[in-house]
Amino acid sequence: MDSGTLSDFHLDVLKEVSGIGAGNAATSLSSLLGRAVDMRVSRVVPMPFNGIVDYAGGAERMILSVFVRIEGGISGNMLFVMGTSDALALISHMTGASGGEGFTDMGLSVIHEVGNIMIGSYITALSDFLGFELTPSVPSLAMDMAGAILAFSLSEIGRSGDTAIVIDGCLSLDGNPLSEEESSHIFLLPDPDSFGRIFQALGVAGHGGR
Repeated sequence: MDSGTLSDFHLDVLKEVSGIGAGNAATSLSSLLGRAVDMRVSRVVPMPFNGIVDYAGGAERMILSVFVRIEGGISGNMLFVMGTSDALALISHMTGASGGEGFTDMGLSVIHEVGNIMIGSYITALSDFLGFELTPSVPSLAMDMAGAILAFSLSEIGRSGDTAIVIDGCLSLDGNPLSEEESSHIFLLPDPDSFGRIFQALGVAGHGGR
């Protein structure tokens, strides 16, 4: 299954799973921060692998990314991505650091933990929805140009897979949006057979578009 065969119904299913993941993430982040956190999914769209770098702002844009490999009933890669300005805003909210002071070891550990929570929440939602056991790798953090980070993530599966699912999210702290636009992106980069397994598990593999 590729982006050309994902129906509106399939996307609705993925949006529902993403909404559950966002709710789980908000609950976990609220506990971590001791303040009100809201996570709203603004968009869930399929995208060809070769469109991801441009969507993330271009090959030379600096981003922070948390990367996890998933194995189990489905397999693939997941990335949590933030631009540097949104990452600095989040670090400032959590640590009080400002400007270039944000990207200290403590600041980077904040992004690492937030990305870990976000990805873990989505994996849990997928696992519960599909009835699959999904095992994530130890998450790794990188800060580099988007082209370099995403090329690494695509290098193993890009030869045989062709479709990603992009989940855009808006994060709010104490009712204040972190950014006027989407403050984070999660990229689900499935291995070739995983889309079919997802929809077979949900019993909707043959469901057509609306």
